[in-house]
Amino acid sequence: MTSGAAEVLRRLQRRGETLGVAESLTGGLVAAELTSVAGASRCFRGSVTAYATLLKRDLLGVDGALLAERGAVDPDVARSMADGVRRVLGADWGVSTTGVAGPEPQDGKPVGTVFIAVSGPGGIQKVAELRLNGGRADIRKESVRSLLELLSGELGENARAQDTEQIGGN
Repeated sequence: MTSGAAEVLRRLQRRGETLGVAESLTGGLVAAELTSVAGASRCFRGSVTAYATLLKRDLLGVDGALLAERGAVDPDVARSMADGVRRVLGADWGVSTTGVAGPEPQDGKPVGTVFIAVSGPGGIQKVAELRLNGGRADIRKESVRSLLELLSGELGENARAQDTEQIGGN
């Protein structure tokens, strides 16, 4: 899986941008994957593992009313976590994971329900819902892979848009 992390870090470094990670169900696996790549410190600012719902509120600034109403497994919570980690860590990009790895449902959501989010410069926000199968380890591993893929896609799309703008501006 390290190739996804290496690609994300390569794209960030090329752009001169940084990344912060907010994790819940993945419990630090995204950060571990990123830091397994030599040179990650050039772009990776750090991570917040906000496993407890109150930490999502108190550390990442997720609205308490939103958490009370919908629970932690929610697309708006994922978006807010990604925004919050960008702010807290002073990063250009923020990503987040929240969901249910099992073995029991949580907040009325079945096992395998996961939300991943990307927050970036210029108001970029992307949230994806995953419906994953398998055991706890499988769900967590696929969540990491999917998040890195989502971020890599955003970094690639934005790089092409920037290139087009620069070409058009000449």
